[in-house]
Amino acid sequence: MRMDEQRESDQVEDRRGQGGFGGGGGGGGGLGGRRGVGLGTVALAVVAGWVFGINPMTIISVLGGMDSGGGPAVVQQQPAPGNRPAPQQDESTRFISKVLASTEDAWDGVFRQANAQYQKPKLVLYRGATRTACGTGEAAMGPFYCPGDSKVYLDLDFFDTMRRQLGAPGDFAQAYVVAHEVGHHVQHLMGITDKIDAMRERVSEAQANALSVRLELQADCFAGVWAHNAEQAKGFLENGDLEEAMNAASQIGDDTLQRNAGARVRPESFTHGTSQQRMGWFKRGFQSGQIAQCDTFQARNL
Repeated sequence: MRMDEQRESDQVEDRRGQGGFGGGGGGGGGLGGRRGVGLGTVALAVVAGWVFGINPMTIISVLGGMDSGGGPAVVQQQPAPGNRPAPQQDESTRFISKVLASTEDAWDGVFRQANAQYQKPKLVLYRGATRTACGTGEAAMGPFYCPGDSKVYLDLDFFDTMRRQLGAPGDFAQAYVVAHEVGHHVQHLMGITDKIDAMRERVSEAQANALSVRLELQADCFAGVWAHNAEQAKGFLENGDLEEAMNAASQIGDDTLQRNAGARVRPESFTHGTSQQRMGWFKRGFQSGQIAQCDTFQARNL
């Protein structure tokens, strides 16, 4: 990726120097209430060695992380600006900041075309664990988006997991992950997340999983929409970049994760979609550059 001329976002919140549960107060150990959305179960399934055969929310709940049940949302208390440590401007931080800025520019343009205003999300860098408006976020969950505070949470060590254990290296693979989580933010702004969460509470677990698949695939498609618009505006893609994103999407498909865990492939347990589906919807968004092409909820065939 050619990101040298790309500006850096001012929406990065670096909590890595705070230690422990950085980012202010808030009670509760699980991500109850407003459910976090993202790639979280990927790192958990690989690193912890769990068989990816049940609802990932249940797995994380057992480990004391994300609670798939209801419960009150945690109130986020931000530390005073003067008490925040200076961001650690290492190469990885600058790269992520530039990717985030690229998503801001792309989605601002898409929203303006629809006579709407894009509201930028914050991206929180942390280590180990941190407080969120969805409860306690842990690195084992991988990157995730919390609709309760409109923030993307990322422990940069996840990219080492992608490279070493998931077989998904490359800078554009990392950008795809960020764009996927920002895609969840776009869903939140459009009111999609709340509608799907409400529907998931009224159906069976298998039906709820199927809705989650469509939500995740739409976020993949939105990541493709970002890549299309960013490429049109900046021409930042290099040879092999798209292949990196497609490979990353393939490696984190539910069927691939289940096979790699030595488990039987169980479609009823899928929450993110197959490798083929994830690649297909990212490609669809990239080729069209239009959010209208990302309606996974009306699609008969995913």
